[in-house]
Amino acid sequence: MRVVNVSLGDRSYPIHIGPGLLATLGRECARLKLGTRCAVITDTNVGKRCAKTALRSLTRAGFAPVLITVPAGETAKSLKNVQTCYDRLAAHRLERKSFIVALGGGVVGDLAGFVAATYLRGIDFVQVPTTLLAQVDSSVGGKVGVNLKAGKNLVGAFYQPRLVLADLTTLATLPEREFRAGLAEVIKYGIIYDAKLFARLERDLPRRRRRQTQPLAEVVARCCAIKAEVVGQDETESGLRAILNFGHTIGHAIENISGYGKYLHGEAISIGQVAAAELSAAQSGLPQRDVARIENLFRAAGLPVTMKLNPAARKKIFAAMRLDKKVSGGEIKFVLARKIGRVVWGQRVAEAAVNAALDKVSR
Repeated sequence: MRVVNVSLGDRSYPIHIGPGLLATLGRECARLKLGTRCAVITDTNVGKRCAKTALRSLTRAGFAPVLITVPAGETAKSLKNVQTCYDRLAAHRLERKSFIVALGGGVVGDLAGFVAATYLRGIDFVQVPTTLLAQVDSSVGGKVGVNLKAGKNLVGAFYQPRLVLADLTTLATLPEREFRAGLAEVIKYGIIYDAKLFARLERDLPRRRRRQTQPLAEVVARCCAIKAEVVGQDETESGLRAILNFGHTIGHAIENISGYGKYLHGEAISIGQVAAAELSAAQSGLPQRDVARIENLFRAAGLPVTMKLNPAARKKIFAAMRLDKKVSGGEIKFVLARKIGRVVWGQRVAEAAVNAALDKVSR
């Protein structure tokens, strides 16, 4: 097992990475001296595969868990489902010392974390991410929230978990499309922070895609270490943490106009990152050879790099970007790459330049 620490003073916590960790959930929660009553929030897909093991582990460790299951998919991140969770927690009589386990991918982690942050003004929670995307990104750093019709993650909080338990065994049954979507966040870390990681992915991505435990453990641990370092310096995204949004402004807009169903998050930000690379070439001097390397790596991962963009869709993308939570003073700010491994944030970009970048990813 590998351990990465997120250093945030009295809110610090470990990330455990390795195979077979789900069975240790109860023991690890007992070490944290969490309250007896707890809730496991999961979705209909993950619940079938993992809920029984999680509940058994908690029960054997002396906890009294209740299972709360929400629909699978991005649309589950709604205030309606938050209300459903609140009602179940109250019925199970969870108290201030009780806790929540988020068992699932990024959607479940965001939803369950937001519920934990707001129920009884905040109770403890543990992240048990079961997708590659959640293990390398969304389960770490304390961003929790839900969507509104107007846009993604417009209601939320910064609320850190007590523990992240990344069981690599859960990735074995992950659908291939979901696994590929997780690679989009892995590639992002190479672009924004670690040129050596990017080069390593170029060299041996096929081995990573075979889901062998050792190569997976290495890449998950490296991505978590990068995010822990960034979050440790800027927990609430007042500066450096913004680099984690590379490609996400356009990617989130793509998700929004597609109704949170046509594209998985990783697929949308794959297109968004290629567009951001094109924008970077025009605005911040990213060499064209690096643009090509970025696009080629997303293609090698089996991810989309273009989409159909008629004038109506393009108009909707701009409308969605203007509602993005990162907009400041009515201006859309972008993260741009200067070279692979180095980016700048908070960059103003003219609408014409964004349109030119969108032209490059249109077909």
